[in-house]
Amino acid sequence: MNDIDVIVVGGGGAGLAAAIEARAAGARVLLLEKNASPGGSTAWSIGSVTATGTPHQQRAGMVDSPEEHWRDMAGFNGALDNRDNPSLRRVLADNIPDTFRWLLAQGVRFSGPMPEPPHQKPRMHNVLPNSRSYIVHLSKTARRLGVAVRTGFRVTELVTNNGRVTGVKDASGEAIGAKAVVLAAGDFTSDPELKAAHMGPREARIDGVNITATGDGQKLALALGARVINGDLALGPELRFVPPQKPNWLLRLPPWPLLAEFMAWSLGHMPPALLRPFVMSFVTTALAPSLTLFEAGAILVNANGERFTDERNAPAFDLPDQPGKIAYIVLDAATAQRFTQWPDFISTAPGVAYAYLPDYRRNRRDIYAQADTLPALGARLGMNASSLTAAGKSIGAGPYVALGPVRAVFVHAEGGLAVDNDHRVLGPGDVAIPGLYAAGANGQGGLLLKGHGHHLAWAFVSGRRAGRNAAQFAR
Repeated sequence: MNDIDVIVVGGGGAGLAAAIEARAAGARVLLLEKNASPGGSTAWSIGSVTATGTPHQQRAGMVDSPEEHWRDMAGFNGALDNRDNPSLRRVLADNIPDTFRWLLAQGVRFSGPMPEPPHQKPRMHNVLPNSRSYIVHLSKTARRLGVAVRTGFRVTELVTNNGRVTGVKDASGEAIGAKAVVLAAGDFTSDPELKAAHMGPREARIDGVNITATGDGQKLALALGARVINGDLALGPELRFVPPQKPNWLLRLPPWPLLAEFMAWSLGHMPPALLRPFVMSFVTTALAPSLTLFEAGAILVNANGERFTDERNAPAFDLPDQPGKIAYIVLDAATAQRFTQWPDFISTAPGVAYAYLPDYRRNRRDIYAQADTLPALGARLGMNASSLTAAGKSIGAGPYVALGPVRAVFVHAEGGLAVDNDHRVLGPGDVAIPGLYAAGANGQGGLLLKGHGHHLAWAFVSGRRAGRNAAQFAR
């Protein structure tokens, strides 16, 4: 393809936003995605966006501001506050109101706002009907504007000329020229090399939720003298229930605006008893079990029925050594009864609902097993009966429940390239590399995105700005 102004590497939320805005600014844009279709980690997410000044806040009679948002974000940082980038935090807080309305204009719909302390006001908005909505609607806009999209193309090298980035190459040597490049290829939760370098050898052995999040953008820029900030920080490792073999029906709903608007109305008007089965089908899918299960006496056993770790001391680090890298949570009768009601929940989706043991029995039969004795439970799960009986000596009487398999995963990594406030990637001496921009996880720049809804907010804000700036540079 000839006469490309801007190449965007990565087709998740940040990449699509960058491509759309670069094209809207008049640039000829090519989006390159290594997978068979766009989506990235955005498509794997719960889908929350935290924002101020939204129509949802205004309908609720709320008066809120970017300044308050900027201040409250620091409340999540705790002891890590000195590692934050308050300047990029300002970029996020100042620009998310307009970006939220931009998402609405693309056809994306939300419920909310939901509270999440230490935010002083409700700001979290949950996408409807699911996170695929972002990809479907932004892809449609990109196509309508004339963005060229090429899938199955993995960029392995940035082409430079006199220090300026002038294109990309893949492993076969195919080169595509451009006047500017935006890196939006996600984090490195599934790259052992970068995890070993920035986190440590234990972390390097643990998988990421998104198996294609392999740090491609970081590696491309590191080869030009860029650097990664906060590479040791990540959400995880944590235990996660394996997802169902068949995608949850809620996750298969088409992202039609009218359907999303009906869902938003239902969440605000339908009786909770009618909504609960609908909501639980989502909350019991591939979420993290609460660690209070182990504080209450539940144990973790491997596929052979053997107890292999101290469940209250970072058990996720020990899972990669177990058969199949999986384990099961075993509860006695008393513990199982305790987790049938508030405040003892099995899992939660923030701002949505809490799921208890009966919800898992009803919605996730594939990961729920029950038996009167430990040998019988072991037989149901294909475990060695004597091993499971020995492992269960520390727990009480039956009937017993097993939840699993669970696996150990990283959800996202915070390590992004050093960038300036215009999303230009900084090279040696913290001088901007001409023609190279980064957005989303690639361009996180030391910004701490704790709390729900900030990673996607940054993806869309930084993607839009990086795309516009790259288009300006390409003129």
